[in-house]
Amino acid sequence: MLLSRPQTLPLPRARLSSPTLRHLRALAAPLRALVSSPPLGFTSAARGPAPLRAAVSESDREQREAGVEAGEQGRPLRVGLVCGGPSGERGVSLNSARSVLDHIQGEDLVVCCYYIDCAMKAFAISPAQLYSNTPSDFDFKLESLAQEFDSLSDFAEHLATNVDIVFPVIHGKFGEDGGIQELLEKANVPFVGTPSKECQRAFDKHNASLELNAQGFLTVPNFLVEKDKLAKPELEAWFQTVNLNKENGKTIVKPTRAGSSIGVVVAYGVNDAAQKAEEIISEGIDDKVIIEVFIEGGTEFTAIVVDVGIANNSEPVVLLPTEVELQYSNNSDTKEDTIFNYRKKYLPSRQVAYHSPPRFPAEVIDCIRQGISLLFCRLGLHDYARIDGWFLPSPVASLPPAENSDKFGNTKYGSVLFTDINLISGMEQTSFLFQQASAVGFSHSRILRTVVQHACSRFPSLLPCNNAWTALSRKLQPSKQVEAIHKGTSRQKVFVIFGGDTSERQVSLMSGTNVWLNLQGFDDLDVTPCLLAPAHGYFSSHDQDFSDSSREVWTLPYSLVLRHTTEEVHAACVEATEPERVEITKRLRDQVMNELGSALSKHDWFAGFDIAYEQPIKYSLQQWIDHVKETEAVVFIAVHGGIGEDGTIQTLLESAGVPYTGPGPIASRTCIDKVASSLAVDHLASYGIRIIPKDVRATEEVLNSSLVDIWNELKAKLETETVCVKPARDGCSTGVARLCCPKDLEVYTNALRRKFQHLPANCLSRAHGVIEMPVPSPESLIFEPFIETDEIIIANKLEDGSARHLVWKGENDWLEITVGVVGKRGEMHSLNPSITVKESGDILSLEEKFQGGTGINLTPPPATIMGEDALQRCKKSIETMANALGLEGFSRIDAFVNVRSGEVLLIEVNTVPGMTPSTVLIHQALAEEPPVYPHRFFRTLLDLVFARAK
Repeated sequence: MLLSRPQTLPLPRARLSSPTLRHLRALAAPLRALVSSPPLGFTSAARGPAPLRAAVSESDREQREAGVEAGEQGRPLRVGLVCGGPSGERGVSLNSARSVLDHIQGEDLVVCCYYIDCAMKAFAISPAQLYSNTPSDFDFKLESLAQEFDSLSDFAEHLATNVDIVFPVIHGKFGEDGGIQELLEKANVPFVGTPSKECQRAFDKHNASLELNAQGFLTVPNFLVEKDKLAKPELEAWFQTVNLNKENGKTIVKPTRAGSSIGVVVAYGVNDAAQKAEEIISEGIDDKVIIEVFIEGGTEFTAIVVDVGIANNSEPVVLLPTEVELQYSNNSDTKEDTIFNYRKKYLPSRQVAYHSPPRFPAEVIDCIRQGISLLFCRLGLHDYARIDGWFLPSPVASLPPAENSDKFGNTKYGSVLFTDINLISGMEQTSFLFQQASAVGFSHSRILRTVVQHACSRFPSLLPCNNAWTALSRKLQPSKQVEAIHKGTSRQKVFVIFGGDTSERQVSLMSGTNVWLNLQGFDDLDVTPCLLAPAHGYFSSHDQDFSDSSREVWTLPYSLVLRHTTEEVHAACVEATEPERVEITKRLRDQVMNELGSALSKHDWFAGFDIAYEQPIKYSLQQWIDHVKETEAVVFIAVHGGIGEDGTIQTLLESAGVPYTGPGPIASRTCIDKVASSLAVDHLASYGIRIIPKDVRATEEVLNSSLVDIWNELKAKLETETVCVKPARDGCSTGVARLCCPKDLEVYTNALRRKFQHLPANCLSRAHGVIEMPVPSPESLIFEPFIETDEIIIANKLEDGSARHLVWKGENDWLEITVGVVGKRGEMHSLNPSITVKESGDILSLEEKFQGGTGINLTPPPATIMGEDALQRCKKSIETMANALGLEGFSRIDAFVNVRSGEVLLIEVNTVPGMTPSTVLIHQALAEEPPVYPHRFFRTLLDLVFARAK
């Protein structure tokens, strides 16, 4: 039955309404339950799948019991993690908070999570909510899952009562400008990082430039533009002063207080610079803008500095700086390629590469480290920071002559200038903080805990608490070691392989990195990350041979994994094996580690370095498999598409007797072929499983035929006006497009003919995002009817003014879902399905699915859209399908579901699904009862391999 009017799905908002400290204290118990530490796995809850229920091992219980016993002599440190904020860096803040949570949480340290929204309202949130895939997803769920405080002052009072120290991870406004710090200072709440007044001075780029100049450092000349105060004649005079042509002189225009590269643009000449400055102001990004000289011929660098001094006696040590090398594209519009912008910092891009340490002369690197250390002290910074700058090997006409300057930064090799001071550096998994820390012996966990412990040592009131935490940490560590000895087993070797040569290789890198980092925390595992790459590198011709013999595998040291692209990881491996680079890196690493070790050894809480120096090792694919077999290791496959999902890797591993995650060769070969997977379940109609009609054509035939004739044939055969095209054998989302007319088919086939790596956004008649294209071109294409589903809209308000809600028309019974399946072969368990509410376009892009793009995941579908009976029938059908396909371990099934009957219409099966921090599988595991957090989820998948091997 069709619904006659839109259905609205209001979500209630919980609220902390107490204005008094006494009432807030009364709320402390339920709030502690809301923000308590993540459980290590499932209990025997009825809804939990069998393999996941078994995930709570005896050792987990023993560890928790040990923690309780240790608590008699010490107690866990309570850390309040505060994220969000009003700036455009809110999404990065959520990623940072999730990363911090992943790496500091433990029996000796409990994290309580909090969020401040764009309207400056504060909320207590559960740790699970941090795994939302996008800011939109987070905000939508915030309205039903969070506890709101009446005011920021009530929030601060709550923190004063319920946490020992606050770790702010708000980037940009309110996080780095002194806002959150001032709030905490007034409530006498200890916090990690720099005090409010020093933040205010350092965060404002114009004020910081003036301060740097006053402190005797070389600076980049700039011109300040304030709201409604732009004077063109003065700007023209400034252009003349710095020797810039007023018609086309190149400058950088950026907000003074917007944070990490937000709103930063290149301008040419006075008029263009003035216009772009006014645009930044009119868009509300900032009301103060600076216009800086564009530094031609320079190289940007960035460096993390950590304070290792005693109490408030600052002793900053600068880690190994990173050189930022911009790669210029062949695009005719190269203006935006010349700056290190927000997208290049935070999303996979082949337009940037990092080198740590920089490829600068040793004297220049020493100058950078010395200068940053001086800045840290003179600006009164605390605990840690990240400082950016430029190295200019030759004089720049627009800058004062170095030889006539007594400013700090002059060397015989060129000039060093410091530009940006980041009080709260990004802390997502592959950030500069972790890249540079791992290069000098710190894991993610160790560097974060070192920063937190140092911050605690600055507050005398925290001394008893810090001592208790240290006592608990020291008691827990030996208990884990004793437990391992008691078991009589050495650590199990695990290789996580990722990368490959398909269009999904960047997602694969993110998946593999996430799996590796999550498995690092298990004391009985020895986990090694591995990059699968073409033998001749990624920058050779796309027509190269992609046979098995042309592939190589690199086993990676910790620090080399932390990159944004597979190309960058591969280049870093090659660079790390060059004798000259090896010598330079070792010398600088030893220098920094000596400085750190000498200072940190004075602290009784310092647990030492935990990352050893290693070099990457290159193998042929077969040599690597032989090595895996020799070490009696297990392989965790995170290679999306290509040989990762077509059964090739599985066949090679199986032939060698090496256990691995996921389905076997036959199931993998079947599922990557969308036609074969449909035929394999075609007989299951009585179980509520249907397949979509298909027309399969050789790519060569399509390229050499009349596209109008093909289009008419497709419409007639498939009985549709709109067609969905996809490669017959490729991974998730690659080459999938909606075609509405012969012109669309022409655009698509032209991209295949010219070997385009992607279709630009909105180049087809219906709106869409960037569509990654398969390389090399597929041998055959599948054409299907495009299934129309009911649109789910996010409306801002109901008529009565209440919270955001969903509007579902209910005119069509079909919705698209994605479902994770986990378990043994023949006993697969369906997790709760997810519906993704798209914010634009008809088909989710790779970025939207896995890289923190757009969309809101509803897991499980709201009861007002899909009833419980239909949901259970859907899950049963998914399980039947998974067992018929011979799936095991874990996979992801994409399908359409009839929300009335629970019938499913198969789209495709991914035998190596996305495992990034924001992937839907994480949401589905967290939606189980009780929630399964990422580290336990990935360990469960590994335990299934162990069970199968036995």
